[in-house]
Amino acid sequence: MEVEQTALPGIGLRHDFTTRAGQRVGVVSHRTGRRDLVIYDKDDPDRACQTVKLNDEEADALAELLGAPRIVQRLNQLHQQVEGLVSVQLPIPDGSPYAGRPMGEARVRTRTSASIVAVARGGQVFASPGPEFVFRAGDVVVVVGSEDSTSEVADILAQG
Repeated sequence: MEVEQTALPGIGLRHDFTTRAGQRVGVVSHRTGRRDLVIYDKDDPDRACQTVKLNDEEADALAELLGAPRIVQRLNQLHQQVEGLVSVQLPIPDGSPYAGRPMGEARVRTRTSASIVAVARGGQVFASPGPEFVFRAGDVVVVVGSEDSTSEVADILAQG
C-alpha cells in the first residue's frame, strides 16, 4: 500500500492512498490539530466528494476502531511466522512504581529487549505509545518479546 504525503502550505499535511477498489481516500492533518477524512471523486482525484471533519476525540475513536484490531491481527501473524515470539497483556497494578510516571523511565526495551506495542485504558487503545506516555494504575500494557523478556517486563512493572 503506497501512502502519498503532500504538504499543504498554511494548512498542514495530507496523506492519501487508493483502495484496491480504486477509491481515493485521504486524511488532512491541520496545524490546529483538526483532522479531515476525505473521499475523492473517482473521476477527478483532485475533487473531494465527501469530507468529514474530526475533532481530537473523534479522530482518536476512529483510529482506535481501525487500529486496535489490526494490531492484534499483525501480532497473531507474527506469532505464526516467528517461533518463540509471544505477546502478553500486563496490568499496571496499584502499587506499581511506574504508575503516574512516563513509560520511558521504565526503560523496558533497554532492560529486557521486549517492546511495549500498546496500552489499553478504559476501553481506549493507545497504539505504539512513546516514551512520554504516562502509565496509570489499571492500564493494561501489551508487550511483545520472548517468554523470558515479557516475564521480566511483568516484574519491572510490578516491582521496579
